[in-house]
Amino acid sequence: MQRVARDDQLDKPCSLISTLEIVGDRWTPLILRDVALGITRFDALQRELGVSRKVLTQRLTALVGHEVLLRVPYSEHPPRYDYTLTEKGADLAMVVLAMQQFGDKWVFGEAGPPVQWRHLGCGQVARAVACCEHCGEPVAPGDAVPLRGPSFDDAASPEMGRALDRFEALSR
Repeated sequence: MQRVARDDQLDKPCSLISTLEIVGDRWTPLILRDVALGITRFDALQRELGVSRKVLTQRLTALVGHEVLLRVPYSEHPPRYDYTLTEKGADLAMVVLAMQQFGDKWVFGEAGPPVQWRHLGCGQVARAVACCEHCGEPVAPGDAVPLRGPSFDDAASPEMGRALDRFEALSR
């Protein structure tokens, strides 16, 4: 049986819930992927994705509203725009890249990924890897434990609070 989040769950301070409010549909990650690849014009995005003009307009408007994309005019007559990633959008594009890498491994497997990324620094085909910003070592599940952040509310999330208590005890 699948649990559906109650509306009161969506009001809790949670980075994941807040991020899903931005990318929680099937089109938004694809739009971010394509803009990151350099497909920045409405008509080109619409052709590439095969999404309706109405849905694309809604998603682009939301992404601009969330300051993930910047709308830059390139023609006045008729009015036309390029959509580019903001700093916030570039950070969110890294989430999409991680999802792509999941698909590369678990969907395409031995057939290999349909798109690869070449690291401009060394020229090699590379995968994005989460690293500790302090020591530079790779970080994977099990290599770090969650701790309460400054906006965590124990009263709003008692079960999460108990889980964090267990992790905090382990990390001492």
